[in-house]
Amino acid sequence: MLDIGWTELLLIGIVALIVVGPKDLPHLFHTLGRITARARGMAREFSSAMEDAAKDSGLDDAAKSLRDVRNMTSKKSLGLDALDRATQKFEKWDPKRPEPKAAAPAATPDPAAPEPQATPVVAPDAVASDATADGPARRLHAVRRSDMKDD
Repeated sequence: MLDIGWTELLLIGIVALIVVGPKDLPHLFHTLGRITARARGMAREFSSAMEDAAKDSGLDDAAKSLRDVRNMTSKKSLGLDALDRATQKFEKWDPKRPEPKAAAPAATPDPAAPEPQATPVVAPDAVASDATADGPARRLHAVRRSDMKDD
């Protein structure tokens, strides 16, 4: 607000001491403090009256409905953020570069342990079309939703 440093305050205090006098200086500061307290109180009352007027006029409700509309049309609520991530992954994808293969397990399986029985999930029409003379049938596997996340 006012750029008054310590040196300026000291100079004002010395001038006030000389002009007003040492006897009336405490009374002057007391009166000055009461005036500033009244001014602050009036400013506080004015601010609260303006806030009440805004609430009464419906401006607060309009701002709230505007915030609700903005939240409903955000990228996240419409699912566009996932579309943006998928687009970025697609743009970075290079069809000429081979996909990295999963590393084979380093440890040998225990011969005493029973062999796990895995039943692949195969679509009914895929079994008939894949079992051709061209080669062995393809096996389809189930994918968990957590494996499909873009993150």
